[in-house]
Amino acid sequence: MRILFFLWIPFFCFSQEIKPIEMDSLYREDQFYASLSYNLVQNRPDGFKQFSFSPGITFGILRDFPISKNRHWAIAPGIGYSYNNIKQFINSEEIVGATENTTSENIRTIITTHSMDFPLEIRWRNSTQNSHSFWRIYTGIKTSYVFNSKLKLESTTESTKESISDEINRWQYGAYISVGFNTWNPYIYYGLNPIFKEGSKMSNFNVGFIFYIL
Repeated sequence: MRILFFLWIPFFCFSQEIKPIEMDSLYREDQFYASLSYNLVQNRPDGFKQFSFSPGITFGILRDFPISKNRHWAIAPGIGYSYNNIKQFINSEEIVGATENTTSENIRTIITTHSMDFPLEIRWRNSTQNSHSFWRIYTGIKTSYVFNSKLKLESTTESTKESISDEINRWQYGAYISVGFNTWNPYIYYGLNPIFKEGSKMSNFNVGFIFYIL
């Protein structure tokens, strides 16, 4: 009898109903981001031309709040950091005019800014809770507080660097959009107000790629 009892134990164990593991129905998407872009610059002053690569770099965190039952639509406020470097040059003849006693040269200007960003996105994606490869269209507005900015001037005879924090608009804002599938997402940011308080109407216009991480 004891032998029969022990033979029945495996039968009862394996005959129990195995419940499927439930997936998380409250999943969120793309809560960390980083971007690399080229700053094309809008409304450059007369005579100024860009040289080399003028990079824009951002990274930060977004809190994803789905607003539809299938979680395809969401809003996402966030906080982040951005760095912009604008490289331009102007020929000395554009400033003082051509004369017999002066030599023409290119004077380089490099503007760098460091900002705290406050993005707010409206999101659409066709993701599911068990797939990380999906189409997305994210668009929104971004307000930035510029906490540090410098101007560097370079010529054949000298190089100077100074703070221009008092000359620029500390609060800057713009609109952006990113569209893509899985990892690669083209990204465009369009600045809506000038970098400087007075004079130049130059503003940011970044084109590049943005990467999202859960």
